[in-house]
Amino acid sequence: MSLSYSAAHSSRITKKRASTLKRSSSTFASFTQRKPVQRSKSKPEASVHDEEDLLDGRLDDIDIVTNLTAEIPLRGVVEIVQYANSNIFEPIPDRGGFTSTRIAEILNFRRSLPMTATVAHVHALSTSPTVTEREIAGLIRSNVLRKIVIPGRGTGGSTVGEGLVLFTDLEHMLDRAEAVSDGLKEKLLSYLRSQPHSPNICSLSFTPFELSALKRAGFVTSSIPQSDLSAYSGIPSTRSTTFSNISRAASGSLAAIGGSGAVIEAGGTLGLCRSRSGHETSAYLLQIALPNTGPFLRLINEARSHLISLIRRSSSVQVIRERWDGGIAGHDPASRAKKLRGEFARVLPARTRKWKQFWGLRFDWVLAECVGSGNLELFSTGSVGLGVRAT
Repeated sequence: MSLSYSAAHSSRITKKRASTLKRSSSTFASFTQRKPVQRSKSKPEASVHDEEDLLDGRLDDIDIVTNLTAEIPLRGVVEIVQYANSNIFEPIPDRGGFTSTRIAEILNFRRSLPMTATVAHVHALSTSPTVTEREIAGLIRSNVLRKIVIPGRGTGGSTVGEGLVLFTDLEHMLDRAEAVSDGLKEKLLSYLRSQPHSPNICSLSFTPFELSALKRAGFVTSSIPQSDLSAYSGIPSTRSTTFSNISRAASGSLAAIGGSGAVIEAGGTLGLCRSRSGHETSAYLLQIALPNTGPFLRLINEARSHLISLIRRSSSVQVIRERWDGGIAGHDPASRAKKLRGEFARVLPARTRKWKQFWGLRFDWVLAECVGSGNLELFSTGSVGLGVRAT
């Protein structure tokens, strides 16, 4: 045995190499390790405006909707006028953020408006324009309805210068007029019954004092000397009676036949008013009107323009309704619970444009005005209910 031989060579103890080390006995030890794949950052969540743009996309057009009262069938023009007058405004919410002064202003403004419905609104709630026009003519002839004509308010289908008022409502408005005496009220009503189709009254039928009282009360306006009217005789004019204006006018309206001055501008004449002795004399024609018609027409025009501005391409009626309401707080249990806890529950009604500028005007009422005047068109989508688009 060599002296250099040591126990290290004869020992069974050997060092393990690094390549022969056993791996961990973990369950996932048999799986090969890979580098994590770098994923792209997730897209940001869609905002409210993006969702509205998606809803504003082109909707399926299955069929045109012409009757807006499918769920609430109305029989006859009288019921349509009553329905339009009673559903123009929404009731004031109990917890809408209104002060007592603002509530008084809203109620006084609503009470001051005339009880009338535009001809365009009546056609939007009826099923047949021809049948409706015949019924209107028969009701006017029997003194059930009275047509109020206000020339110069808009052109074509956007005109709101023709309204219908029930004769009973006209009597009620006369009763509330404190500046008109009882004798003058009866005299005016008897004159209107004797002239159901005439939009004017002759100044010779009333005294100057009576005409002044009716003007202050708002029942007559626009006095026109007949000497000025007769000056148009024999001088044809195309100032407003043109084929383009007539073609744009709504069917059945006064503008569709050239307007109230079509005969004069075409070279015709209006007979002079006759005095009680039967002699022709120079007199004035006064337009029959209703009190506070100006604020009523201004409200309609502004509401129409605002509703049309809310529509982008073709939209769902429900989306436009939410925009008109201004995102007010809901009445569901979840919204009420948030309001009790002091959390944000959308916008209060008093801060929306619907109540600041339009005094709580109903969306359905404005929609009927726009559809009847030809500014908007409704159609069935088959998926999201009714759709609306500008014409």
